[in-house]
Amino acid sequence: MNFPFYIARRYLFSKKSHHAINIISAISVCGVALATMALVCTMSVFNGFQDLVASFFTAIDPQLKVTPSQGKTMAADDPKLTALKAYPGIKIYTETLEDHALVICGEHQAMVTIKGVDDNFARMADLNKLLYGDGTFTLHADVLEFGVLGIQLAAQLGLGASFDTPLKVYAPQKGERVNLSNPTESFTQSELYSPGVVFAVKQAKYDAGYILTSLRFAQDLFGQQGRVSAIELQLQDGVDIRQAQTDIQKILGNGFTVKDRYEQQEDVFRIMEVEKLIAYLFLTFILLVASFNIIGSISMLIIDKKEDVRTLRNLGAKDNQIIRIFLFEGRMISGFGALIGIIVGIALCYLQQTYGLITLGNSSGSFVVDAYPVSVHPWDVVIVFFTVLLVSYGALWYPVRYLSKRLLD
Repeated sequence: MNFPFYIARRYLFSKKSHHAINIISAISVCGVALATMALVCTMSVFNGFQDLVASFFTAIDPQLKVTPSQGKTMAADDPKLTALKAYPGIKIYTETLEDHALVICGEHQAMVTIKGVDDNFARMADLNKLLYGDGTFTLHADVLEFGVLGIQLAAQLGLGASFDTPLKVYAPQKGERVNLSNPTESFTQSELYSPGVVFAVKQAKYDAGYILTSLRFAQDLFGQQGRVSAIELQLQDGVDIRQAQTDIQKILGNGFTVKDRYEQQEDVFRIMEVEKLIAYLFLTFILLVASFNIIGSISMLIIDKKEDVRTLRNLGAKDNQIIRIFLFEGRMISGFGALIGIIVGIALCYLQQTYGLITLGNSSGSFVVDAYPVSVHPWDVVIVFFTVLLVSYGALWYPVRYLSKRLLD
């Protein structure tokens, strides 16, 4: 066994001549453990919110989305898109066109995003689970065009799941200047009827701002005949999304961008990652402060073991070995604190996940979830453990060497 480690282990568990040293050592372990526990719990809560947000997006966002690298639209019959249809991993291939428009219903009006989709869109998004009302998801019938509103948008317009008066939809004519004497001439006007349902994905971006309608209606409204803004894909069961994304990008080349669900909401997840990083840095600073307790504990131990150090030197121990004894002592304190903190942190996360100990509010149902969501990621636990060791080791290295050399002089 390593000689300095053996002596350090004996010093850690043996009774000291001054009882205060044992108390300070215990306080040091508790300080590191609390900081470690806070890191584990905080990072797990951020993971929980990320997973929660991701679960909302996956209800309507496609597994993969192909968009033009430049411009807003692309030709639906582009040869590369035609070649994409032959990719064996694709289960559903649907064309979509999105743009902004004004809708008016009686005295109510709102700026919305009109999303025109193919008839197979309902199968890809599994919309039946998201619909409310007595009707069915229908995009068109003969000469009528239907619009399925987000549930919050319907409420904003004073409508229910079904409405008798058609929505009036206005969009600027492509390439036309606004005629100030008669502004309505500069807009394309059309109407959308109700299929008797609205959708709700519990995400304000969609529920308060989107209308789903047919691709043909959107192309006519925005003057984009034969063009689409995106190709949305659902893959066959068992197909690796990352590999499929790479393969499809190679097929399409640099003129197109292929994004998975997380990349489609890149701004949201980037903000959450930045918040998680800031919380990690703040808690790491608190951990550094907690590590100073270890320095105090080691300093008192060095003073207490003066006679032992003299005996060890007489027995042939080198100065470097004696310094390593106290370094090992500090590292074991931080190591035990890290392990205890991780175990307690994971246990608290489990209790929160199972029983919802800490709620988001006093009223049940006020939020999407009643309690703070948590999700423990193994890689985060590894990062926390090595962060504690590195911060503690760094904080200990110079003070312990300096105090030990003073003792040896």
